[in-house]
Formats: sequence, C-alpha cells, structure tokens
Amino acid sequence: MDTQVLIAGAGPTGLTLGIELARRGIDLRIIDAASSPFAGSRGDGLQPRTLEVFADLGVLDEVLSSGSLPVPLRAHVGGRYVGERRMTEIVEPTPDVPYPNGWMLPQWRTEEILRNRLRELGVRVEQGVEIVDFHQDPEGVTATLNTGTVRATHLVGADGGRSTVRRTLGVDFVGETDDTYRMLLGDVQVTGLDHSCGHWFGDADDPARGIVLTPLPGTNAFQCATPLPDDAEPAATLATLQSRLDEYSGRSDLRMHDLTWCTVWRPNIRMARQFRRGRVFLAGDAAHVHPPTGGQGLNTGVQDAYNLGWKLAEGGAELLDSYEVERLPVAASVLGLSTELLQRHVEGHPDAYRRGPETNQLNISYRTSPLSHDDRPDPGRVRAGDRAPDSPLHDENGRQIRLFDLFRGPHWTHLAFDAEPPATSPNVHAYRISPAPTGASLVDAERIAQASYDVSPGTHVLIRPDGHIARITR
Repeated sequence: MDTQVLIAGAGPTGLTLGIELARRGIDLRIIDAASSPFAGSRGDGLQPRTLEVFADLGVLDEVLSSGSLPVPLRAHVGGRYVGERRMTEIVEPTPDVPYPNGWMLPQWRTEEILRNRLRELGVRVEQGVEIVDFHQDPEGVTATLNTGTVRATHLVGADGGRSTVRRTLGVDFVGETDDTYRMLLGDVQVTGLDHSCGHWFGDADDPARGIVLTPLPGTNAFQCATPLPDDAEPAATLATLQSRLDEYSGRSDLRMHDLTWCTVWRPNIRMARQFRRGRVFLAGDAAHVHPPTGGQGLNTGVQDAYNLGWKLAEGGAELLDSYEVERLPVAASVLGLSTELLQRHVEGHPDAYRRGPETNQLNISYRTSPLSHDDRPDPGRVRAGDRAPDSPLHDENGRQIRLFDLFRGPHWTHLAFDAEPPATSPNVHAYRISPAPTGASLVDAERIAQASYDVSPGTHVLIRPDGHIARITR
C-alpha cells in the first residue's frame, strides 16, 4: 500500500480526520482539488460539542483566542432602531459542560488552525490534487488522481456536496434543491458600521425581509446575508450587496468595500443513503448538506470525522460497521432541525433567529449502537452511548484536574467509582474516582463526578476515544 488512508477534501471534516489519524501514527494522504484553501467565512459558528472535540485535538486555545462569543444583534426596521436581540443566551459553565456557549470564528480561520495542527503532526495538505476515479477490491482502493495513482487501504470522501467520491461510488444523494428561495452571502467590510455587534436592517412593510451583518472575529469584515427577490437575477457582486444595504438601512453613509467572498446560496438539503461502501467512507458535506440555519453543517462534519478517525485507526469489522450505524441517524436528525429552522426564516417567524440547546450538539448519543452496553437493571439519566460529561477533580497531591484532561488523547478511559480499576491494556487508561485520597486514586470530595454520571459507588464506566460512553457496569 502507498498509504493507509487517503482523504479527499481538506475542509474542516477532512482536516479533523487527518489530525485524528496522524496523532495515532496512521499513514495518510490528504488531498484537495482547490489550488488554495477556502478564503470565506461560510460556517462561522462552532457549537459547544465541537469545542470539546477541539480541546481533545489540541487546538482549542487558538480557537478561543481567535474568536468570540456570539454578539448581540441591533435591529432596525424601516430605518428605525427597534432594540437589541441575542441569537442565544450566554450561560455559565457547569461542572459537566465546560464550554456551554457557541463560539464565532470564520471558517477560513478554523481551517487554518486545523491545517497548522496537522502540519505539526507531520502531514501537509496536497492542494490542487484531485481524485478523478477509483476502484476497490477486498484488499484496498486504487485511486486515480490528476497527479498519478495511489493505492490505499481506505478512502474517505470529505470532498463536499458535489463529492466526486460519492458520485463515483454510486450512492444516491437524496433531497432537493429549492430554487424559489435564494440568499446572497458574502464577507465584506463596511465603513460606518459598528463592528462590536451584529446588525439587522429590515423592510418597513415586511420586517422579516432585509439584510443581516455579523462581525467576523479577528477581522474588520462582516458576514452578510440577504434574501434575493424572486425576480432578481443572481449576482454575487459588491454592487448587489451595497444596493440591498442601501435599500433596507435607508442610509447613505454605510459603504461596503473589500469583498473577499460572495455567493448565491440556494437551499440544498440532501443526505446520502449510505455513508460507507466497502473500504470507502463518506463524511461531512459529501454525506449530508445543510441549510446554514442553526450552524450545524460544519459541526456535524467535524463530529463525523471524530467518530470515524479512531475506528479507522483501530480497525475491525464491528468498529467500521458502526460508523454508518451511529452517524447516519444523527445526520438525519440534524438535517431535520436545520430544515425546520430555515422554514421559520422563510415564513417570517418573529423568533426565527433564536437558538436553544437543541443546536449545541451536546445531546448527540449512540445509545442504540452495537458498541454501547449498559448492564445496570435500572439505567440512570446518563447511559452508554451518551457523551461522557466533564467534572472537576483533585489528584492525591491536591492538584486540580478535570475528567476531560484524563480523556484527552487517542486512548480509551476506564473510570471506577469507589471501586478498584481492573487490569487494562496500554490503550486503556484506568482511574479510581474516590471521595477521599487512597493511594493513586483521583479525589472527588463532593462526588461531583458521580453526580454528573448519575452512578452509584461500585460503578465502572468505559469511555471511547471520541468521548462517548461505551459501557456502564455495576
């Protein structure tokens, strides 16, 4: 084999998968058909669960220093200021959820951070390298690239909604593209507009119709979005954006300039019927494309990669089979949520901009997965398949640590609550969680961890490398 895993596509999904594999010592190549990285904001909202993933991958500090919390939105209708709104309420961290709020960061910056982390692990993205064709056999996949041929054990298509991998694989991409609703999206600087908050300029007769401008952290630009009238010719230009801003704001002092990215977006709501065929996998937009409402697309792709990476590294039929079993239902559910939120926008619902905990992806669970086992006769609130909660702890020397510190890395984690951990393999790190110091055990004086996991003394919890609970036994 030339390489173990060939990844087609170097967006957030492909980059996350590359990091997951590289830190486990898996030989890989990651290619991208574009000659240079994407330069736009597009997916600019990172959900709390994605922040937890980024903490594990070693990029969270840079993500946090580069971005910001969601800012308030100042609303104007018919040129009159009508108040300030927030898409989500800012909440305080809790013992089991250290990053409860979404985080704003332009997609190009997220990709840059992930690309740099991958480079630290010894892997560089091969820009301008495109997969043309491939065929697979029982031993591997032979892929034809525009630069030559490569033989890999597995191929992962993370190459977007127009995925060459998916089309070559012959997997149906079920759904629809709605040409009756179009939106102009772009990244642009605006002279005369306060960059510390977002802005909504609505039509006097139809307040749900207008233009929204959201500041992009770390830049002087805004991401702007405005619906196009039914009879308008699609024109992704600075002039079109400026005309919409003039129309809805009623002002002549707001001038747009330095447009770096612009596109006409149509609802393209689709999902692949399969996420795997043989040695070929689909992830991210290659497997499901979402409306931007709810900020789910980029984040769901990251979760795909986080789920698939450790399974490809460890191998085995049961693990590889579980990827589609676990991720396809999640993608379908998230797609339904994004579509519902889009419909509320289209219908002009007054609270269409509001977001609740349903979008933070902390409730994603694999309870029905064949990898999830809960042997308790009366399972509690937290069950096998759920995301493993965080919790503050102290070690035997009084040093404060967190459960997420124990989980970080490519290993499995065994937590024994007031019980002796069993002998484990090198790939499983075992810890005793006790109410008081006993040798090398971890101390949880207030039993915060026990409460977070909703378990009684004597319970054992095995946590997968992707931070979901595999087994709970009593």
